[in-house]
Amino acid sequence: MFIPLGFGKRSINTFLGDMVYYTAIDEPWNKNGAKESEKTLVFLHAFGGGSSAYEWSKVYPAFATEYRILAPDLIGWGRSNHPAKQYRIDEYIRIILEFIEKTCDRPVTVIASGLTAAFTIRTAINRPELFKSLILVTPAGLAEFGTDYSQSIAAKVVKIPVLNQILYSAGVASALGVRSYLEQRQFAHPERIYPEIVDAYLASAEQPNAEYAALSFVSGDLSFDLGEYINLLSIPTAIIWGKESEFTSPEIGRRFAKMNPKAIRFFYHSDDFGFTPQLELPAVTIGLIRKFLPLLDAEPTS
Repeated sequence: MFIPLGFGKRSINTFLGDMVYYTAIDEPWNKNGAKESEKTLVFLHAFGGGSSAYEWSKVYPAFATEYRILAPDLIGWGRSNHPAKQYRIDEYIRIILEFIEKTCDRPVTVIASGLTAAFTIRTAINRPELFKSLILVTPAGLAEFGTDYSQSIAAKVVKIPVLNQILYSAGVASALGVRSYLEQRQFAHPERIYPEIVDAYLASAEQPNAEYAALSFVSGDLSFDLGEYINLLSIPTAIIWGKESEFTSPEIGRRFAKMNPKAIRFFYHSDDFGFTPQLELPAVTIGLIRKFLPLLDAEPTS
């Protein structure tokens, strides 16, 4: 129901179990699948209640005739393995690295959002030879420049045993909870949320053990100050930033761009979309990606 026409499910094995990803396997794209040597776009979803590769499913088919598309459900999310554990930052950085190593044979462009985009920056710093360029939506570690989400009341409440499970069941793994989260956290205009989006997030949130990754995120255990790393980034990067929220002000992105203008070549901000423009305004997101791809490939001007 939530997989675009012509795309199918594949998987790789990682150190935390099987990781599902989606790629073009049939008409109207390439009936036999794309070759390893073709240009590749990797789409990585953000974190939040019920997050999954669905987040990018209205965008990546637009590139399927030109690129090999890979859109994984990260470990702990979607239909990938859900270990019952507390998740750590270094594990997700390793997961991103392992996925690219096992599915790609040359440098790739990664398109990522949210906290995952911040993890992608750290992965690109550690292994720059794996990356061609980055297009990132609201890359933030949620602890930048003196504002630390992990110290918020919401994060501290989620750390309380038993209560956190109750909050997850009522506030995340329910249609009402999903819609409320999307309205309050992800969309600038709630009227753009339609039933399929809610259904897709709910299907991911209801997977067995899905609460472990979500609670690791909501409790702030995965937060860090991306500002401590941004100067080390060397990969050509474009940043897209939506409407201001408590822990993801556009000013954070602007400061990142000023801190490392050699790598962060483009910064685009709009108040007409929120945290996930790829769902809220997919056509605009496709247009921005198409705009940035050739510009990031070109040599920078002096």
